[in-house]
Amino acid sequence: MSISSLQLALADFARRRDWEQFHTPKNLAMALAGEAGELAAEFQWLTPEQSQAVMEDPAKAEAVRQEMADVFSYLLRLATVLDVDLEQALKDKIDLNDTRYPVDRAYGTATKYTDLDR
Repeated sequence: MSISSLQLALADFARRRDWEQFHTPKNLAMALAGEAGELAAEFQWLTPEQSQAVMEDPAKAEAVRQEMADVFSYLLRLATVLDVDLEQALKDKIDLNDTRYPVDRAYGTATKYTDLDR
């Protein structure tokens, strides 16, 4: 399925339940943040090694997939409500980050672009 077809499916799901009234930008952004927190909770207190192996445990893997789907669905709904073309927004962000993080200065470092020249 494409992003646009997923957005249509989610919009139809909400419309059939009369939930569009609740899908304001504020509510969707808050729900997105909450679901991102639930995804983060799946990794809380894991060592880096355990977090790398989380998908090897079927129960943990399913929980991670479910939380990721929740995050994605709220992001798609928010994009629909705000009429944001997520594909274009991501392409634009990749281009911006390409200028912010030139390979010769950003390679192998997690330093924020504002601190690369320091």
